[in-house]
Amino acid sequence: MIGVPVHDVVVVGAGLSGLRATRLLCRRGLDVVLLDGADRPGGRMVTDLVDGFRCDRGFQVLNTSYPALRTTADMHALALRPFEPGAAIRGADGALHTFANPFRRPSLAWATATDGLLPLVDKAKLVAWTARVLATPPARTARGIDRSAAQDLAAAGLDGAVVERFLRPFLSGVLGESALSTSAAFVRLLWRSFALGTIGVPDAGMGAFPAQLAAGLPDGVLRLGRRVSAVRGHTVLTDDGPIEARAVVVATDAVTAGALLPGLDVPPMHALTTWYHLPPVAPASTTLLHLDATGGPIANTAVLTAAAPSYSPDGRALVSSTHLGPADRVGEVTVRRELARLYGVPTDDWAHLHTAEVVRALPSFRAGHPVRRPVELADGIFVAGDHRDTPSTQGALVSGRRTASAVATALGAP
Repeated sequence: MIGVPVHDVVVVGAGLSGLRATRLLCRRGLDVVLLDGADRPGGRMVTDLVDGFRCDRGFQVLNTSYPALRTTADMHALALRPFEPGAAIRGADGALHTFANPFRRPSLAWATATDGLLPLVDKAKLVAWTARVLATPPARTARGIDRSAAQDLAAAGLDGAVVERFLRPFLSGVLGESALSTSAAFVRLLWRSFALGTIGVPDAGMGAFPAQLAAGLPDGVLRLGRRVSAVRGHTVLTDDGPIEARAVVVATDAVTAGALLPGLDVPPMHALTTWYHLPPVAPASTTLLHLDATGGPIANTAVLTAAAPSYSPDGRALVSSTHLGPADRVGEVTVRRELARLYGVPTDDWAHLHTAEVVRALPSFRAGHPVRRPVELADGIFVAGDHRDTPSTQGALVSGRRTASAVATALGAP
């Protein structure tokens, strides 16, 4: 078309996969434009400032064991504020139980070993299963997609108390679902990453990571506030007019990608809702994640400022609490009541600061799905995102790398 800007590559979506693909393509010397309709990069990894408090779009963490994260991020500049490798679990008996990785936190080994939440035999089975997961090469683990996590845990003798009181409460907040229908391959890879890595949040919030990636792009590449309405061959239609390219990469969430690329296999999406409260006094001094062994509506809750004081502008405590599903399934009154039980303190005087509802938080990853899916759809049309790899930071970054490699090869870039 006469007068239509022409580039080597147009990338749609400035989330983690789009940012990484764009960075790598620019390094290949290609003329790249990265479009996003939002006012800042990051996609679902964004930090909102609410009355000066840092509120991430849902409870998210970075895991230092992710190879793609170590390759891509300047971890020193992010100043990761770590959480303890374990959990405080409120049991059906009303007691608060401590469960931690004894190899990572020897100081909590005795408390974990003697705690009555789980029978000793279940703890031994969990340690043995973890050892097998760590001993298995990740590439081999990734091929075990034939069964769900629930089936895999049952086959390992991990059922009953250890699943209901610990594994299901812990994994549900990570997976976005509580039935443990997620592929066993992905859950084993996740478990390996938690056993080996440190989880935490950047000092400036989770949005600091995509902002860091965007800051490394050449001037003029990232164009925010540019909503894409359609992709027609090598032409991308935006509110400001069409843009043509030799290759087009759609690096959005799965649902948006399916709308822009009809016929794309779109997995169901899990919704997550996170409430942020300001208690007059922090309900816990540890950086442990708090879980509910009774299967209540709160998947996890944590005192964010215990790990990252920078999330508060004035020293007040900030509590993050996440529910599986949209916000209208659980009212704020119910959330407040459950938090009183989980922390063992009154919550009537907690101020509600913010609610972050993410309807498309995580793509489902059911048994039978390969860990990696093709990123090249047709001649010059590519797709990237955590729905092409695993629903994780690692998956999004790897997808961006794979897509950049495929595009560069197709265009003959050096």
